[in-house]
Amino acid sequence: MEIDTKEIISERKFLTESDFLHLSEFIHSEVGIKMPASKKTMVEARLQRRLRILGMSDFSQYLNLVFSPKGFESEIIHLIDVLTTNKTDFFREPQHFNYLTGTAMPEIINGYGAGTKRAFLAWSAGCSTGEEPYTLAMVLSDFAEKNYNNAFQFVILATDISTRVLEKAKKAIYEEERVAPVPPNMKKKYLLKSKDKSKKLIRIAPEVRSLLRFRRLNFMDDDFGFKQQVDIIFCRNVVIYFDKQTQEKLLNKFSRCLQPYGYLFMGHSETLSGLNVPFIQVAPTIYKLAQ
Repeated sequence: MEIDTKEIISERKFLTESDFLHLSEFIHSEVGIKMPASKKTMVEARLQRRLRILGMSDFSQYLNLVFSPKGFESEIIHLIDVLTTNKTDFFREPQHFNYLTGTAMPEIINGYGAGTKRAFLAWSAGCSTGEEPYTLAMVLSDFAEKNYNNAFQFVILATDISTRVLEKAKKAIYEEERVAPVPPNMKKKYLLKSKDKSKKLIRIAPEVRSLLRFRRLNFMDDDFGFKQQVDIIFCRNVVIYFDKQTQEKLLNKFSRCLQPYGYLFMGHSETLSGLNVPFIQVAPTIYKLAQ
C-alpha cells in the first residue's frame, strides 16, 4: 500500500494562533458566529476537507484565498458551510407547536385576520436542513383542515446562511428514522415512502413542499429584504452561537420584521434576559412584541 506523503504533510499543518484569531474575527464580522480559542482544533479539522477539495497543501494558501477580493466571492459560502453547525429535528420542542395552535394562532386569526383576510406568514429563521419549516407546514395544514375546512392560507419562509443545508431542505428527502417524531396521522397524510423499500427514505408530500419558500439569508445583513412583516418567527438554537451584542442587534432586527402582535419562538437553551430588546415573555422560550 502506497502512502501519499503530501497528505501526511497537509494533515500535520496547523493554524497559527494569529491566523486563527484573524479567521475567527472575520467569521464573527461576516456571520456573527463567535469562535473562541477552544474551537481551534474543530476549525482545523473541518477546514482540512476544503484544503483537500481545493488541492492545497497548507492553511496559509487557503487563508490567502479567503482574504483576497476574488477568493472571498468564490469561497466565503463554502467556508461558512464548513464551519456552521446544523442540528435539527422534526417536532423539536413540541410544546411550541401546542402553544402555536392552541393560543397564538386563534389570537392572531380572530384578532387580526391573518390567514383568512390575507395569508398568514411564518418565518423559520435558521431552517437548516428543513425539519423545522416542514414541521410548521404540517402543523399549520392540520390546523387549517380541522378548524377552517382548509380555508386558511399561509406561507412559510425558510432561510439559512448555508447553501449546503438549503439544497438538502429543498429536496425534502429524509431517512425514515429522522421522521420518527412525526405523529402517525401526519405521517400518513404528509409523507411519501420511497418505492425502493431498501432505501428507507421518505419525501415530504408536494402539497406541503409547495407551502415553503427557501432563500439564503445572512443575519448580519442590515436589510433582510422583507416586503411585509411576518406573523411568527421560529429562530431556535441559533442565537446561542452569537455573543450578547450580536444577539441584541439581531433580535431588534427581528422585532422590525414582526407584525406588532407577532410571536417569537426561541430554543430551550436561549433567553432574552439582560438584552435590550422589545419583547416580553409569554411562556417558556416564547415571546411577543411589547406593546
